[in-house]
Amino acid sequence: MAKKSLVSRSLWLIIVTGMFTGMGNGSVFGAAMMCLLGRGQFANWGGIGMASYLPTTFDGFMNWAMIVFGLAYIGILMVGLDRHDALENAAQ
Repeated sequence: MAKKSLVSRSLWLIIVTGMFTGMGNGSVFGAAMMCLLGRGQFANWGGIGMASYLPTTFDGFMNWAMIVFGLAYIGILMVGLDRHDALENAAQ
């Protein structure tokens, strides 16, 4: 029986920890942007209902930044664990 890759064995762990860590980093980005720019050109803060996910509102922009950072961190984890798995299998 073939050994499963490290990425396939830990897929759900990658998704959960990637989104938690990436969204945390995205919220720090949003907070830094808020401190630097204020509400700026955003006419509506967008914190009610589906307006929270419209990128044209301030809250929507921050939510999308967190989602994008989360997805990017999932990609980073998958590449890193895939390369680690390749090195580990080459050593055996």
